[in-house]
Amino acid sequence: MLTFYNDKHHLHRGKLEMFRGELVPCFEVPDRADHVLRELNARGLGHVETPPPFTASAITRVHSQRYVDFLAGAWDEWVALNPANAQRDAIPSFWPIRTFRSDVVPTNFQAKLGLFSYDAGSPLTAGTWTAARAGVDCTLAAAKAVAGGERAAFALTRPPGHHAGADFFGGYCFLNNAAIAAQWLRDAGIERVAVLDIDYHHGNGTQAIFYDRPDVFFASVHGDPRTEYPFYLGHADERGECAGVGANLNLPLPRGTAFAPWREAMGQALHGIAAFGAQALVVSLGVDTFAGDPVAGFGLQSPDYLRVGEDLADAGLPTVFVFEGGYAVAEIGVNAVNVLEGFKQRAG
Repeated sequence: MLTFYNDKHHLHRGKLEMFRGELVPCFEVPDRADHVLRELNARGLGHVETPPPFTASAITRVHSQRYVDFLAGAWDEWVALNPANAQRDAIPSFWPIRTFRSDVVPTNFQAKLGLFSYDAGSPLTAGTWTAARAGVDCTLAAAKAVAGGERAAFALTRPPGHHAGADFFGGYCFLNNAAIAAQWLRDAGIERVAVLDIDYHHGNGTQAIFYDRPDVFFASVHGDPRTEYPFYLGHADERGECAGVGANLNLPLPRGTAFAPWREAMGQALHGIAAFGAQALVVSLGVDTFAGDPVAGFGLQSPDYLRVGEDLADAGLPTVFVFEGGYAVAEIGVNAVNVLEGFKQRAG
């Protein structure tokens, strides 16, 4: 399996995040991708390469221009406020919630930071834009490979992407790699594309981007949003709107769910994808479903991820894997690569 690796991901290295009411060291760390890369190389599972650069036009097929412009210049703007800011990350502290306007971009930096975000757990760092932008290149290279005939390809990048919406970041995510891949496949001529999100946390950004679209089917198996981040999306009654009604499938599960019922839910998602008539699949590959994950609550064990890969291969679709969450760092390499190995063994 081809793997496209973001060799600039280390440039995004957050210091602190707000977690359950206190500032703590970031859970989303460079070691996450490093462990996966080491495991891929140890098993000799396919070919790993750094992708060529792609033009930025694919980003603005998914994200608004004003948001992309903000991200690209945010760090310089932050440091220009105070040279001492170069030693600390930018963390949002204001948000335009109900009844506030969001159509006018403020000139105050903290107000802009809040306009384009939704939580205080996603520090913006000196290397955030460079790392996220290089991650898009990985994503597009994987999508191009699959559109060109590869059975599957893997975008190994961080920061992750599935919580990022058209014009906001959050949940450690800045550019939505899965959505960018799905849109690229559509633009390449694939008429019906599905995104399957198997991260513990609902892919609220991906859902929002495609919610009114009939050509991209979004399915997600995740923790119940009544108790689990991102809290405000991911309920089972969210089925899409306008032309997109019926092209959104949420399968929320309670904290503590073990592998058997989780696998059954993923089977429901794959059945929905088949009924939709998808011609290509993008998988938001989060492995924070692991029983030992510090910010999640499902009960999957490392061998279970082999079965996950097999089930995904049985869908019979050209598949782009995009790396998302997983914060049990010591086990993340084994868990993520088990999915890819299970897929490869079943797909042949």
